[in-house]
Amino acid sequence: MTLTIDNLTLKRGGVAVLSEITAALEPGQITAIVGPNGAGKSSLLMSLAGLLAPDTGSVALDGVPMGALDPRERAKALGYLPQEADIAWDVTVEALIRLGRMPHRDTRAEPVEDAITALRLEGLRDRPVSQLSGGEKSRALLARVIAGQPRWILADEPLAALDLAHQQTLLNHFKQAASGDGDGKHRAGIGVVMVVHDLAVAMNHASRVLVLNQGRLAHYGPPQQALACKAIADIWDVTTQWVGEPGRQALCLQDRG
Repeated sequence: MTLTIDNLTLKRGGVAVLSEITAALEPGQITAIVGPNGAGKSSLLMSLAGLLAPDTGSVALDGVPMGALDPRERAKALGYLPQEADIAWDVTVEALIRLGRMPHRDTRAEPVEDAITALRLEGLRDRPVSQLSGGEKSRALLARVIAGQPRWILADEPLAALDLAHQQTLLNHFKQAASGDGDGKHRAGIGVVMVVHDLAVAMNHASRVLVLNQGRLAHYGPPQQALACKAIADIWDVTTQWVGEPGRQALCLQDRG
């Protein structure tokens, strides 16, 4: 299931927040969306999820425009995690995760247990969500998405509230889900799209990086190209240097003197 963005323009209050974006996002890959504050990252992710209708252009799943998809089929195919999500009822963690099965209209236990294990939530399954820390809540909400077994996971800053250990766990899960490796329960070819601010995460873990700047597509390609030091200087107005070996690189800011 390819996600295709074709000449997408999105306006709010008559002002374009995304302008003429065109890209094809492939399953089996992790795509990182990066860019300065206000670049349109969250708006693009919401457009991919079918939650914002473009003013011109389109977003399509396997060639079918989002607006033409049956809402339940779209919910089964696309798992969306916003930056901030309100939980209406003070249910247990396990009950919250089970809600991820709603588009399928079933209560299968295996996908729920897989999601609990993937996010290391075994010790929290019976805890009310009101008693969770910010990081624990983020993991529980993402587990709800994973339990739905979507073909695409669309996550807006999923690492923001997590400590280092849980960041690594989540990134490993995304890699396994995209590749089909791991415990053998992931379906090959799942696509992952995540908004991140940490460019080192995008460099080391993404297959492709989509760089936005002022609502426009600045770069889209392998991280070594999209996040080259010159590209970073042009967009973020900082001088940087990548150090370390591929897959374990750190981004160093250089003093302007």
